Amino acid sequence: MTYNDEFLASLHLALGQKLHEWAISPGAKLSLLNISENATYLAEDGARRLILRVHRPGYHDQHEIAGELAWIAALREQGIVDTPAPVPGANGALLHRLMHDGTERSVTAFAFVPGRSPEPHEDLVAWFGELGEVTARLHAHARGWTRPPGFARKSWTVETILGRQGYWGDWRAGLGLDASGLALLERAQSAIAAQLDVYGMGEDRFGLIHGDLRLANLLVEGERLRVIDFDDCGFSWFMYDFASAVSFFEHEPVVPSLAASWVAGYRRIAPLSAEDEAILPALVLMRRMLLVAWVASHAETPTAQEMGAGYTAGALVLADRFLSAG
Repeated sequence: MTYNDEFLASLHLALGQKLHEWAISPGAKLSLLNISENATYLAEDGARRLILRVHRPGYHDQHEIAGELAWIAALREQGIVDTPAPVPGANGALLHRLMHDGTERSVTAFAFVPGRSPEPHEDLVAWFGELGEVTARLHAHARGWTRPPGFARKSWTVETILGRQGYWGDWRAGLGLDASGLALLERAQSAIAAQLDVYGMGEDRFGLIHGDLRLANLLVEGERLRVIDFDDCGFSWFMYDFASAVSFFEHEPVVPSLAASWVAGYRRIAPLSAEDEAILPALVLMRRMLLVAWVASHAETPTAQEMGAGYTAGALVLADRFLSAG
């Protein structure tokens, strides 16, 4: 599937014809906000504003989407994290269907909340301390939550992240990757896998996480930090949530300072062992390699076009640094 201009125009039209399902008038303004795994829109109907997410077919099935919404509801009910509420349609359903281009797509709606996403060039150290606290609360909730019957989310493991049939594609197809770069990243993958094998997947280290705490999924407003978009939540190493938080700027020299702030924030809420802290570089590199795959397999998205082959080249620098550190 390609999110080209023609496709997006027809998707916009199809979604506009479904707005009545959320009691939104036909004359409401509908604006595309973001294209990533999904296409996300803002509907404005007078003073009312609603976020609509049109899910990419073939990624999450309806049971998995229902699992995401169930966790969000539980987190909101217990006041664990500041995140927008899922909004049911006029019929009371949270999950809607949209036929477009011969394919059925799922659509979910969320309350609009104000704020802006931080930028990598900003001073992020304080925000990462707060994010560490938020992440610790998320993990504590996940460990103690009794999931509803039929709960389903993907598992993010070495195989599903870095394998040839990974969820976001194969990093070996990375833009600009030559034979020497391929060999370097193969060595890095082996080293990552070895470290994670020793670290293990015990219940204290592996469980339900947000999985995509990158800056685009954070909203700041004054001193308030919100977390949005649980679309990639699933089962993985708890410490992977830090790796996702530095997505697309993993190579920057500020990352160690952000890691220290995040760890300190986390420890203000919950224990975090020396082994947990030591595994962070392996997970950061694994995330970077996952995103190399994503950029190659989602070439139509603005983010992938911005990253290009230079992002692959940066992954090689990061891998070499990781392997040199032993």
